[in-house]
Amino acid sequence: MKRKIITFIIIVICFLLECTIFHRLSFASIKPNLLIIVTSSFGFMRGKKEGMAVGFVSGLLVDIFWGSALGFYMLLFAVIGYLNGFFRRLFYDDDIKLPIALIGASELIYGLVTYFCLYMLQGNFAFTNCLTHIILPELVYTILITLVLYQIILHINKKLEAEEQRSASKFV
Repeated sequence: MKRKIITFIIIVICFLLECTIFHRLSFASIKPNLLIIVTSSFGFMRGKKEGMAVGFVSGLLVDIFWGSALGFYMLLFAVIGYLNGFFRRLFYDDDIKLPIALIGASELIYGLVTYFCLYMLQGNFAFTNCLTHIILPELVYTILITLVLYQIILHINKKLEAEEQRSASKFV
């Protein structure tokens, strides 16, 4: 129960940071996607179900505050969290290459799906312009922020796992 509450608090904090501080720190209207970082991180740290749950809550927040229809971002973030959950067996705390690659791939998938579903279907066929001016700069900015935010999430995850192991040993 405590893990779920702390996970929800992390999602809300990242959402608030994305809305306030990082909105002010945007470069050429590009800001990092902190919710992708959180969704991907919990996906490969905790597995498919928790990645999907974190993605669902993150997507719900995006849908409520920025989306035009309820459900698009919920589905997109939930799928991204679920897909990152497949890499749980490959995840090691010390290795940062896999998390950076997965978060980068998740951000790229997010950008491409958003373009194809929201812009191209409305008649905006300037894919190279969108790719070079929005998707790739956001990808780079998200990866740079990942280097800092991921360490915080990893530290919290280690503390939660240690506490869960202590409480599980009390019952055995």
